[in-house]
Amino acid sequence: MIDRRRLLSLGASAGAALACGPFIRPSYAQAGALKVGLLLPYSGTYAPLGEAITRGLELYVQSQGGKLGGRSISFVKVDDESAPPKATELTTKLIQSEKADVLIGTVHSGVAMAMVKIAREDGIPTIVPNAGADIITRAMCAPNVFRTSFANGQIGRATGDAMIKAGLKKAVTVTWKYAAGEEMVSGFKKSFTAGKGEVVKDITIAFPDVEFQSALAEIASLKPDCVYAFFSGGGALKFIKDYAAANLGIPLWGPGFLTDGVEAAAGPAGDGIKTVLHYVSDLDNAENQAFVKSFEAAYKIPPDVFAVQGWDAGQLLDAGLKAVGGDVAKRKELNVAMAAASFASPRGPFKLSAAHNPVQNFYLRELKGGKSVNLGLAAPAVADEAIGCKLS
Repeated sequence: MIDRRRLLSLGASAGAALACGPFIRPSYAQAGALKVGLLLPYSGTYAPLGEAITRGLELYVQSQGGKLGGRSISFVKVDDESAPPKATELTTKLIQSEKADVLIGTVHSGVAMAMVKIAREDGIPTIVPNAGADIITRAMCAPNVFRTSFANGQIGRATGDAMIKAGLKKAVTVTWKYAAGEEMVSGFKKSFTAGKGEVVKDITIAFPDVEFQSALAEIASLKPDCVYAFFSGGGALKFIKDYAAANLGIPLWGPGFLTDGVEAAAGPAGDGIKTVLHYVSDLDNAENQAFVKSFEAAYKIPPDVFAVQGWDAGQLLDAGLKAVGGDVAKRKELNVAMAAASFASPRGPFKLSAAHNPVQNFYLRELKGGKSVNLGLAAPAVADEAIGCKLS
């Protein structure tokens, strides 16, 4: 059972930090619940991510007494199964059959790109709480499409900056050969080489293969100062264990998803891995302390970055709805208000770029004893380049 007083206290903290514009005195005259369509994975490999996003979002709504912008909220949940071929049908179902007022989704970038294509055509206010495909807030950017997570290249650039600051100069990259890996590596190379670093080799492995021995042998022969790796989930865990077993003596770095979710399972093999991400659970700010306490009280587990992205999807929607007095039919005004929103997030200060992607701090973390420990700010207020976006 969620402690209502704790939730209301947390909501008051978030609300006090909220500043968005333009602000219209709410009339709250809209009748009935506002219907929020959730297109997220609730089965399969990414189901834990979809559940974490949902929990963060629902927790924020509960902290506001079950209402955003004076409107009670009704969720319609659709399992996208992380299946791009089904994305068009399921998005259309939420918009046309379920009559969703707002769309929130998803995790898989392939699903998200199909969803955003329809959302752009329909004009429905849409918030992406995870999928990091660069194109969503680049060439596919739109007045009604917002992201509360990250762009893949943005994380790569922040990690490259941190590695240069650490004095590293000669790197090898290794990732699966698919869009997310390629974008993470591309962003990394951009900042690492700008800082006079050299990437001596890009190693790619067919997705989702987890046979890493040939890649590790090649790394050993190249003798770089460091390795930048992007894998996730079970593949990341296998890579971490194989890397440790190879005993290369070469520092391993990567975006936070290399270790998130597999910290405990990695055990001693993960000790010393450094990653960069826009959230770490021990951030020392009032919003995060309250958020962690409330989330653990509600769900009996600590929150992760996906829960934070869901929470902030709620904050962003709340900012827009307050500005239009809960009248979601005022789509243009709602979009303008969300674009201008600025608030305190568990991750730190939150605002959006002109392309509607977060401008956010990235933190340096080190895996120690099965937990990511915050080593401080890696790169402040990083914005994605928004190449091809015509909103600005």
